[in-house]
Amino acid sequence: MANAGLRGRRAECETLDRLVATVQGGRSSVQILRGEAGIGKSALLEYVRERATGCRTARAAGVESEMELAFGGLHQLCAPFLDRLGRLPQPQREALATAFGLSEGTPPDRFLVGLAVLSLLADAAAKEPLICLVDDAQWLDTVSAQTVAFIARRLLAERIGLVIAVREGHLEPELAGLPQLGVGRLSDGDARALLDSVTPGRLDERVRDRIVAETQGNPLALLELPKGLTPAELAGGFGRPDARPLAGHIEQSFVRRVRALPAATQQVLLIAAAEPVGDVTLLARAAELLGIDASAGAPAEAAGLITIGTRVRFRHPLVRSAAYRVAAPQERQRVHRALADATDPASDPDRRAWHLANAASAPDETVAAELERSAGRAQARGGVAAAAAFLERAAELTPDPAGRGTRGLAAARAKYQAGAYDVARGLLDAAELSPLDEHQLAEAGLLRGQITFASTSAGAALPLLLAAAGRLEPLDPALARQTYRDALYAALTAGRLATGAQMAGGGGPAHGAQVAYGGHRAPGAQMAGGAQPAGDARVAGGGQAAYDTQAADGVRSAGNAETVHGARVAGGAQVADVARAALAAPPGPRPGRGDLLLAGTATAITEGYATGAPMVLRALDAFRTGEISREEGLGWLPLACRMAHDVWDFDGYAALSNRLVELARETGALSVLPSALLLLLSARVLAGDLAGAGALVAEAATIGEVTGSRFMAQYGALVLEPWKGDEAATREVIETITGDVALRGEGKVASATEWARAVLHNGHGRYEEAYEAAERGAEHPLELGLSTWSTIELVEAAARSGRPGRAAEAARRLDEMASASGTDWARGTSANARAQVSEGPAADALYREAIERLGRAGVRTALARARLLYGEWLRREGRRVDAREQLGLAYELLGAMGADAFAERARRELQATGETIRRRPAEAGPALTAQEAQIARLAAEGLTNPEIGAQLYISPNTVEWHLRKVFTKLGITSRKQLRTTLPAHPTAPRAPGGDAAAGEAAATA
Repeated sequence: MANAGLRGRRAECETLDRLVATVQGGRSSVQILRGEAGIGKSALLEYVRERATGCRTARAAGVESEMELAFGGLHQLCAPFLDRLGRLPQPQREALATAFGLSEGTPPDRFLVGLAVLSLLADAAAKEPLICLVDDAQWLDTVSAQTVAFIARRLLAERIGLVIAVREGHLEPELAGLPQLGVGRLSDGDARALLDSVTPGRLDERVRDRIVAETQGNPLALLELPKGLTPAELAGGFGRPDARPLAGHIEQSFVRRVRALPAATQQVLLIAAAEPVGDVTLLARAAELLGIDASAGAPAEAAGLITIGTRVRFRHPLVRSAAYRVAAPQERQRVHRALADATDPASDPDRRAWHLANAASAPDETVAAELERSAGRAQARGGVAAAAAFLERAAELTPDPAGRGTRGLAAARAKYQAGAYDVARGLLDAAELSPLDEHQLAEAGLLRGQITFASTSAGAALPLLLAAAGRLEPLDPALARQTYRDALYAALTAGRLATGAQMAGGGGPAHGAQVAYGGHRAPGAQMAGGAQPAGDARVAGGGQAAYDTQAADGVRSAGNAETVHGARVAGGAQVADVARAALAAPPGPRPGRGDLLLAGTATAITEGYATGAPMVLRALDAFRTGEISREEGLGWLPLACRMAHDVWDFDGYAALSNRLVELARETGALSVLPSALLLLLSARVLAGDLAGAGALVAEAATIGEVTGSRFMAQYGALVLEPWKGDEAATREVIETITGDVALRGEGKVASATEWARAVLHNGHGRYEEAYEAAERGAEHPLELGLSTWSTIELVEAAARSGRPGRAAEAARRLDEMASASGTDWARGTSANARAQVSEGPAADALYREAIERLGRAGVRTALARARLLYGEWLRREGRRVDAREQLGLAYELLGAMGADAFAERARRELQATGETIRRRPAEAGPALTAQEAQIARLAAEGLTNPEIGAQLYISPNTVEWHLRKVFTKLGITSRKQLRTTLPAHPTAPRAPGGDAAAGEAAATA
């Protein structure tokens, strides 16, 4: 058997044999090898390569010194297949070519790059199975690591095997949840046998036992530590008094072996270690510039430390680090200078700049400027992490303090965009030590707020955003208004602050001990020179700084701010405080629809819903009917979508949320896409498309896998699950989110969980429990959103639990909002609420009005529930025939959309009228999963497998695999049958019409 020398690895080899057999049999398989340095992960990867007969192999390895160079690992993996690039769909081809620097273009969507790599590998595997081996994944650059994990989670029917080796203790979050195989230490027996196989001569048994004990069953240690030791050292057991970690012992063994080589050979090893691409030609050019003969590497090859063939390969990453560590700093700089001179500035300017940076021994503006240009090129390729690394090093090498601060601020912004929030905070702290001008200080405050919003919570970000907005007003009014927009969005997202989680300005630190950020010390810890903690927040009102950071040189940080328009808006700010501050800000030179939206939103909060809603509706109409640029859309559409819901503009809500998702996908704006998906899936729920909403929840979860943030997917599930009536699923997501809220201190999410409970209980007819939850959810009407939804649930629960007065009070609030909005959605909701607190002909007329208006508006969930309530009322009135008609329609609507609890409620009412219940078609046969339903729907709309795969971030082969399952479940044989077999899409355009029947027919078309 190949590689029979893998002692003690029978179980691991059997697992890998099964992986190879699975791939050879036509299916994909993934395996993570996890273990300490030297434990044999690389040997197992080699075992897989040797066993993979009839398969093509591709390899990549992370290199610690290259972790900041974006797409480096991916380029290694894809390099053998780049001749197939032209076979990819154009968007994928362009994204990958841009990412790899093969062509210039706009920054590629990170998900599109992942899909392009998946498509490229799948195409390569079409002819023969493909085995991809990734070593030292802990040292892959961020984008490559995320993309490899993205691919691993989507392999299914592509004949691809992916084996990833990662060092223990460095398992990347992206790899969590994938099949794991721990590679443990060898048993004493296997360790002795392996030691005997590499030790010349007879070894004393007691010495062998000491060696085995010291190496602790680590194969590389057993193979390497005895080398280079004298017989006397072996006889003594080479025990040492120091207690370095095992990896340190192994590396020290390599250090001794490197030092034993001739000086010229050590130089060759240093060049190879400093330039880990493995380019033999580049190695030779650099050696020539240093006056070293190319043959000087031969002794290192003979010693088994390096292989120089078509590429340069080290025996183990620890050999590379040993070769680099042995050299003095001046020698390293000299080698990097030679590598920079040997690197073609036209074909590889960024790597040349990186070598120049490592060659610099003092600040150098020329090198810093070159690094800044490299950052621009990296940014254009979508390598945000690489851009941040270049800018960070550029800042370090900038002689001028002001220039250093400017570049440091840019590096912090790039790290924020890359999702490296902790590093971004550190860079921001360092930048604030430089003499920034007023505009830069304000930008730094804004960036700190954005980082906090993305990484901590909206509530924690609120005082920082407000302070930045106030500071920007006299400097950059347009940016100030955009910052107020973001602050208002944060305030609406956070809602009220949770009790006990006050931040600065709200009555002192939370629990009397901690400072800002919901009870945790703010990021930044201590500044240089014993300065104050960077996160000590103070009240913005009364003349104190909202984010008062003292730098070592006495320069104030970007967060300093005075009172914002006299409003007390630091940490304890509520929605009304933020709205007043936004209204007081000076208008821009040419007010547009964004300004109108901001003013309308703030007015609705400060002066009353009736005053502000018409302004918001005018702004929404302008957004819906005009062209929207990427920049404007990503900036303004989140607030526009939220407010479209709050002013009951369903057409605007559906159209603008769909546009926002399109823009976020096109640009790869991962900071926007999760919340955009949440807005769109809420529109789908309102339209009765629960299956479509479920697919968007799945997409949000996919993004969470890549970014490490799963909150939006959980929140999306919170919006969806109560409608389905699944108690266990609803309670689970409520518990998960409530746990997060305890840390975030955001009352808006607490309102949302109470709304979810109210919907769940109303669906099951438990009106007392629904009433208690709805009361809590509707406590804070200024939060709008789900607070308003809770009011709708409150009317039903109060009316059915014997509280007509409370139901009437809630109905009046909805009627006031409907009068201000004037839309069919608003007026239909109000009519439905007032019908529940009315009697006789008045109630009958109101129910009919509600059904007509809600049907015309296209909000099918509300329409179906209005029919249910009307039918229940008719049955109680003794009008059984009329009741059966309404309850039957409700039953069909609710059942078809998957609102099972409400459908069961309608079924019970129908039985009470004496109706015989026929089985719903949706109940026959196995149900489609959310992903299967989405794939089937896209196929029914005429999309090809590659087009479906591009939209769902899966390969065409996987699309085909899912479609075969769909055909089996639905009992069909072709894609043509999908259009007539699947339920119609509930968000299809509606035909005009004014009566109830026309409205409902249009909504269900």
